[in-house]
Amino acid sequence: MGPSVVALAQPGSWTIGVLVNNVFSIVGSSHRPAVNQMLLQYFINYNLKKGWYISSAPIVTANWHSQASGEAADGNDTSGGSVWTVPFGGGVRRIMRLGFQPVNITAQFYGSAVHPPGASPWGMRLQIALLYPKKPK
Repeated sequence: MGPSVVALAQPGSWTIGVLVNNVFSIVGSSHRPAVNQMLLQYFINYNLKKGWYISSAPIVTANWHSQASGEAADGNDTSGGSVWTVPFGGGVRRIMRLGFQPVNITAQFYGSAVHPPGASPWGMRLQIALLYPKKPK
């Protein structure tokens, strides 16, 4: 459970915004670790012709229970864990139709300036999102 906030602006061919949330565990078993994690996703899109757009939408995370000191706030050993994951990069996207179905197709690549030990230093997002726009009356 936790708060979420989103804000965006669309000046001209641009879409610029940010989504932030933080989740906390409030009830649970003592056999599971406590959760306190923040997610920040900023997004910058530049719209091109024929449904194409250039986009950067990395997901920055912070695990507040993981600390560089090696001990989490709840006393569990994290052995040199890292609080932050900070990717950078972007890619291309396109809104189009596959038959009668509108879709948003994405190909993005990210490198992480900061990441936890043992985590990959890069990531890839390949996505097909089905769109269901409101039909005009």
